[in-house]
Amino acid sequence: MKILFVGEIVAKPGREIVSKFLPGIIKTNKVDLVFANAENLSGGRGVTEEKLDQMKLVGVDYFTSGEHIFWEKGTEDIIDKLPILRPANYPLGTPGEGYKIIDAGENGQVLLINLMGVTSYSGKNAFLDNPFAKVDEILEETKDQEFVAKIVDFHAEATSEKYSLGFYLDGRVDAVVGTHTHVPTCDNYVLPKGTLYVTDVGMCGAVDSSLGVKADITIKMFKTAMNQRFEWESAGRKAFRSVLLDLEAKSIVRIDNMI
Repeated sequence: MKILFVGEIVAKPGREIVSKFLPGIIKTNKVDLVFANAENLSGGRGVTEEKLDQMKLVGVDYFTSGEHIFWEKGTEDIIDKLPILRPANYPLGTPGEGYKIIDAGENGQVLLINLMGVTSYSGKNAFLDNPFAKVDEILEETKDQEFVAKIVDFHAEATSEKYSLGFYLDGRVDAVVGTHTHVPTCDNYVLPKGTLYVTDVGMCGAVDSSLGVKADITIKMFKTAMNQRFEWESAGRKAFRSVLLDLEAKSIVRIDNMI
């Protein structure tokens, strides 16, 4: 079975580049299932049902997210109807689901888990449950079910936290895929006990920018220490970032493109 995990889709440039490249990648690589992080899908932050539908039409089967999931007003009222996860270690009572059992047809069922790191974030992470304890809880809850694959999106800042979770889950899940930084890493490899790992898939969006934001805005912010209103870059080159998880071959390969 082959699963493609697409990096964070950031604003309109991200949606455009995914629409351009994803259908061909699915066909060429005979991909069975596509997941994507969509926390910045709509206007750079948050999601809407319309934008999720656009991405489903070009081949994404299910979505994960992060700290921006509830950015769009009203998301909390409809998230239970949307094909997207919010981090599982959000506090009890938060709308939405933190993991999902995906029906992959003849291939069987896939367990998709969304976690968020607690290191190097804003004060918001003080309200999060421990991701290590939460993933233990989820694996315990689902231990009697058969899965062809167990995939974890770990949305986190610190590489040390990401690696630690990777080794913690090595041999217990099939893949730990990092998101959040928007910067693709080249450490895609197989951990000692067989789990596929990458620290960060990267983002799908504007390359000539500061993580998708117009660079002149972030330059001013760092030079003056003054808060700035972010505007998402729409000009210049666009990049598509993803990793292909081949569960039979036990391989994780980057598939990236740029225009």
